[in-house]
Amino acid sequence: MPVQDWMTADVVSVGPETSLLKVGKLMKDHNVRRIPVVDERGHVIGIISDRDVRDASPSKATTLDMYEMHYLLAELKAKSIMTAKPVTVKPFDTVEHAALIMLERKVGGLPVVDDTGKLVGIISDHDVFKAMVDITGARLGGLQFAIELPDRPGTARPLFDALRAHDARLLSVLTVCKPDGNRHLFVRVRRLENPEAEVRMMQDVSGLGKVLYSITEN
Repeated sequence: MPVQDWMTADVVSVGPETSLLKVGKLMKDHNVRRIPVVDERGHVIGIISDRDVRDASPSKATTLDMYEMHYLLAELKAKSIMTAKPVTVKPFDTVEHAALIMLERKVGGLPVVDDTGKLVGIISDHDVFKAMVDITGARLGGLQFAIELPDRPGTARPLFDALRAHDARLLSVLTVCKPDGNRHLFVRVRRLENPEAEVRMMQDVSGLGKVLYSITEN
């Protein structure tokens, strides 16, 4: 799944000279946790998170009065608190690739740029969660099970033949290769009209490999 299908295209951004006061207000008004910093050509040069804003803001225990605080927040610029040269992704990169970067870099979002480095969107961990829910078919409920099969070509075919024999409609199939030479298939199908038919289907499935779990969701 390409990033462009899940990113937010209408991105709130700021320039390097934008005040901390305005950055904080934009985050609050638009309910966002990070804002890219772009130059006059729209190229990404940095990113500011809500944590950056909190860390740069005066403590509640400060001795500054209201006017001094306002002056400080107005004078402190985005370029002073941003993370420069942030990691970015392209619109045609996969969501999985973006998720891996966020996991390894421990960040909650990535600017999306075109081939020239111009900002075209932003993808967040929330977008990744939405993509995961969509590809797993979680909103559709159904019957989900996991089965362990040898990690060899053709080992999944008998499983799909068995599901077809019971007129099961596939909603999603995910697979994870394990270091022991096996793989785990996570399969979601629509509920069958007859509960007894589901029992018979799972009996046939269990004869093909080790069933790790089976869950029904309405």
